Parts: sequence; structure tokens; C-alpha cells
Amino acid sequence: MEYADRLENVTVLGAAGKMGSGILLLTAVEMAELNLLPENKNKVFVLNAMDVSQEGLKGVMRYLRAQVLRIAEKKTVMIRKMYTDRDDLDENSDYIRQYVEDVMSVVRPTTRLESAYESKLIFEAVAENKSLKVKLFSQIDSNNQNKPWYFTNTSSVPINEMEKEAGLDGRIIGFHFYNPPAVQKLVEIIKTDKTAEEVNEFAHEYAKRLRKIVVPSMDFAGFIGNGHFMRDALHGMKEAEELAKDYTLPEAIYMVNKVTQEYLVRPMGIFQLVDYVGIDVVNFIMGVMNPYLPDEELSHRLLEKMLELEVKGGQRSDGSQKDGFLKYDKGKAVAIFDPDKKEYVDINEIKEKCDEILGPLPEEHIVWKKAVRLKGEAKDEILAKFFNALKNMDTLGAELAINYGKRSKEIGEQLVNSKVAYKEEDVNTVMLTGFFHAYGPINQFFD
Repeated sequence: MEYADRLENVTVLGAAGKMGSGILLLTAVEMAELNLLPENKNKVFVLNAMDVSQEGLKGVMRYLRAQVLRIAEKKTVMIRKMYTDRDDLDENSDYIRQYVEDVMSVVRPTTRLESAYESKLIFEAVAENKSLKVKLFSQIDSNNQNKPWYFTNTSSVPINEMEKEAGLDGRIIGFHFYNPPAVQKLVEIIKTDKTAEEVNEFAHEYAKRLRKIVVPSMDFAGFIGNGHFMRDALHGMKEAEELAKDYTLPEAIYMVNKVTQEYLVRPMGIFQLVDYVGIDVVNFIMGVMNPYLPDEELSHRLLEKMLELEVKGGQRSDGSQKDGFLKYDKGKAVAIFDPDKKEYVDINEIKEKCDEILGPLPEEHIVWKKAVRLKGEAKDEILAKFFNALKNMDTLGAELAINYGKRSKEIGEQLVNSKVAYKEEDVNTVMLTGFFHAYGPINQFFD
């Protein structure tokens, strides 16, 4: 079956969610542009946007139209070439309007799973719940004569278990987009021992056409991205717990968050990142991974305590940040939660004290925004100078940062040694591209 034939009828499960809506957008554009090719003019391309929420589907259709319009406005020259046979189109606005309508006409919003019974390809982006995924796959597969392929966006559940329980026999692959899919360049592709080669080849071709950077991962719970992130976050919580023996917990959280952002030159501190993903999501993913790690314990009482108090973090439908470990005002952290007192402590009340405890940053410090713009040897040289200066400082902040960097490197090497990642470069690519770090965890800075 040719590439375009496989994409004639596609379903996105969980289309109204943040991940599902991004996958829907990318796939709708790809299908519509395939439909505009002369050799495909007689094909009918159908993309089922399936979700249980009617309200959510209304929202995703509004989102889709707005995003397709933005895409069209950015590539008007290319779009004009797609419609060279249309004499009725004149102004750029005519071409843009036609392109938007052609993309939107591919999409069919639905709450009925039966819509997937004719699909040849299923993208799954529902909740990180193996039982739910298996139930959906099984129901579709038992009613679909096309023997569809399943692309699951899971970030933690082993693919081979879903394959076995749903009886998919080589027709499933992990295709893990990073959030948000329309923006993030990284995709983790995870094969099982049974994944058919034609499924794998199609996955790589689809990723290539979307201009994604592909990193292969072995089929182990959490894969590369969460394999590193969950352990990295757990280390941060343990550090805060240790600091809380001498300081208040909000002070400890503030200090660890600052060290992981400013001292380690990252886009955000570890507690802010946990808030961004969602405290509930992080706790759930750790729970998914835990049974597969008999020599480790991926859990922390602090996560459970926050959830007991219904402080979950995560993001609203408009993309704004919900309060979690930190409280946010227009995207800026302004307070830190004290689970014992069940209230937020203004950062300004503790900032001066905590900054003094941590100590100053060396003169060689570089902020993340500048670091990520640097390339190659120039970046390595500047970062090396900074971290070497940090190693020579006798301050709490420097000590925490160096220990954290060493632990991050250890986690990366563990992923390679345990054969979750194929090579060190893959771990670094995931953290550089998927998490926007300025440098990979496996480096020379923390030898």
C-alpha cells in the first residue's frame, strides 16, 4: 500500500486534547496537501477527529481553522503553486481561503468510535492509561476489516504489552510526539520485536514529511524522555526534602528550582517543569514506570501530598499555566506552595534569604536564552568555563548544581547502559530537542 493510500482514511483518538489536537492539525495538513497532488485528485481523504466531548470537538475545530490560517499565511507562495490549475483564484486571500477550506474539509469531528472502523491508520492520544488504550484498540480492530496500523502517542506504557493484549501482531508502533506536537521538532519512535518493517518505514516517512527529528527508543516503560525526566524530577524532590531539614519547604523548593534553572542553564526549574507537565501526570507516569524498575523506586510523598490537597498544576485549554508547586501570574512564578500550611508563600518574602544562602553565580554565568543560540565549540567553551568556575566555588548553590549535573549525567548513561537508548547521542538529542536544554546530560562538564 502506497503512502497516500494509507492516509486516505485516518482517525485521531483523543482529538480534542492538547496532544491530539496537535496531531490532528499536522495530519490534516499532510492529508489535504496530498489530496492536492494531481495523482491523488480522485481520492477521498477522511480524517476522523474522535473525542468523547462535543464541547471539546467544537473547540478543536476552532483551533484547527485558526492554526491552518496561520500556516497558509506563512507559505502563500507555495500554496499558489498547489493551485496552478485554478483560474478562479486571483488574490493571495483567495488562495489562502481555498487552502483553509480544503484542509478543514478533510476533518470529520465525531464522538462515535465506529468512525474508526473504516480507517487504515489510527493515531491514539488518549489518557496515559494502558487499559483504556487496549480497550479502544481491541474494539476498533475487531470491527475493522482493513487491519489498521496503530500509532500510539504514549510517553510511558510499553508498546509490546498493548500489542499483545489487543492482539495487534506487529501493527502498532510508538510514535511519541512532544508537547505541543505542532511546534516541537522531536518524535520518539518505538518499535516492538514484532513491529512490521512497513509500519516502521511509514512512521519514518510520515515524520520526515512533518520535518520532525526522529530518535529511536527501545520499548521500555518511559522510553528516553520520561526515563530521564522522571528520575531528574525525583532527584530534585529528594534534594528539596533534604534542604527542608534546615529550611522551610517553600524555601527548599525555591532553592532547588533556582539551581536547576539558573545554575544548570535550563529553560525552567525542575519544579516549574513538573507544574508545566502536571503534578498528577508526573505522579501517574512514575506509577506506570515503577513496576518495571525492581531496583528503583520512582515515587515521592511530596507529589502524593500535593495531589491529596488537589494541587495539580498542568495547563488550561488556552495554554496558560495552572498553579502547582509554584503560583503563577501571567506566566511568572510569584509564590510557592506550603503543603503543611495549605497556602502559598510570596516569593518576595523568601527570595533575598534564599539567594544569600545559595551564594552568587560566577562571573562566567550565561543565561539559557543566550546559551541555546550558541553552536558547536563556541557553546561548549563558554559552558565549560562557567561550570569549571562553579566547581571552584564553595557555596551551597554550586554544590547543589554540580551534584545535580552529575546525577543528570548518571541518568543519561543509565539509559544507554540499560539499553533503553541505543546510544549517548540519542539521550542528548531528546533532552536538547524535546526539553530545550542548552546541552545534553551526557557531557564533559560534570566528569
